[in-house]
Amino acid sequence: MRLNSTLKLPCGAVLNNRIAKAAMTEGLADPQGRPTAELQRLYGIWSDGGAGLHISGNIQIDAGHLERPGNVFFGDQPDSEMMDALLAWTKAATRHGNHFWAQISHAGRQTMRAVNPHPKAPSAVKLGLPGGQFGTPVALTEDEILNLISRFGQASLHCKNGGFTGVQIHAAHGYLISQFLSPRSNERTDRWGGSLVNRARFLMFTINTVRTLVGPHFPISVKLNSADFQRGGFAFEDSLQVARWLQDAGVDLIEISGGTYEQPKLLGIEGMEAEDAQNVAATTLAREAYFVDFAQAMKSELKIPMMVTGGFRTASAMEQALRNGAADVIGLARPLCVMPEAPKRLLGGMAMLPRTENQLKLLPEWLSGLRKIKTVRGIEGFATQYWFYSQIYALGRTGRAQPNMTVFAALREVESYQKGWLKAHRAAKG
Repeated sequence: MRLNSTLKLPCGAVLNNRIAKAAMTEGLADPQGRPTAELQRLYGIWSDGGAGLHISGNIQIDAGHLERPGNVFFGDQPDSEMMDALLAWTKAATRHGNHFWAQISHAGRQTMRAVNPHPKAPSAVKLGLPGGQFGTPVALTEDEILNLISRFGQASLHCKNGGFTGVQIHAAHGYLISQFLSPRSNERTDRWGGSLVNRARFLMFTINTVRTLVGPHFPISVKLNSADFQRGGFAFEDSLQVARWLQDAGVDLIEISGGTYEQPKLLGIEGMEAEDAQNVAATTLAREAYFVDFAQAMKSELKIPMMVTGGFRTASAMEQALRNGAADVIGLARPLCVMPEAPKRLLGGMAMLPRTENQLKLLPEWLSGLRKIKTVRGIEGFATQYWFYSQIYALGRTGRAQPNMTVFAALREVESYQKGWLKAHRAAKG
């Protein structure tokens, strides 16, 4: 199996190679939630880079539940300006014949307080994070749940009409659907909580709604946690069962990830509490790619194509994951923020991508010495994330990354930009 081989999905769509640009939040929408010229430039550059599949950052179904300021989002009914902006974005993002899928999402209780101090969630369970950045959630009613499922479907249809070639339903990283799946954040006693069947009902109803609206030949993907890595959370055995149900429901690709804001394995760091042991190889936490062992354990029981993202840097590890059946698609994210042509280079024979993270001057020396403290490691991980946000800003605005930017300069830039965006967004709402 080679990185440059094609992949035919169950719906009949074909990816022209096995490399995907995984979803990364961009923060480049205008205050009305519309895609901008910066997003067109960014994804045009990434399309030039050679990956067979590109997945957008969070496209939110509710302006009151953004993952961060600057998300693309849908109102009740997109107007002609929104549809024109989507078509311009997708045209740029697919100019080299690659797929471009919309990641459809709702942040739930992981909505920042500055966006919504009382976001809706499965249950009124507040995030266990210090700092007061997230408010106390309010439990959804039955009618609100059904409305949200409908909105996931409508957003997917809008994206199809706007030129996207597929959708990814975000059911990972502690966002709304992930909150329904986890018994830590879902304490409901009705048909949406309790047993795994009930906790997965929101996701399965969403998939059925999306498939009904977009038709049988339009790719549907799901981003699914392999585990939450928290005691009493969504465990690997739960994830495997949900993956079986998704396969039976006709999903075309599952992307395996893991973690939440409380336990951010997606950033390659530890969170606020010890993780549970999972019934997979111990090498999972040490290997180059974080989630390969989880995906391989799933693939031994499933036929559905799998995408694995997180930590890949060498072509040999990518090829091995394809050969041993752990993955059908290799997802790359952070490397493409500083080397957008990375897929083309890998397909041309490059052996190893640069590890930009190791070049960052993350924190002062005195604070770096405290890295044994989990809270400090978590701060460091999120600071690094802001550095990559700034690289995405630079690519979108100027077409060039700024690898010499310090983390503290990036923090100032992102905080200033997000405050300005929120002010403009509130003014636009009147």
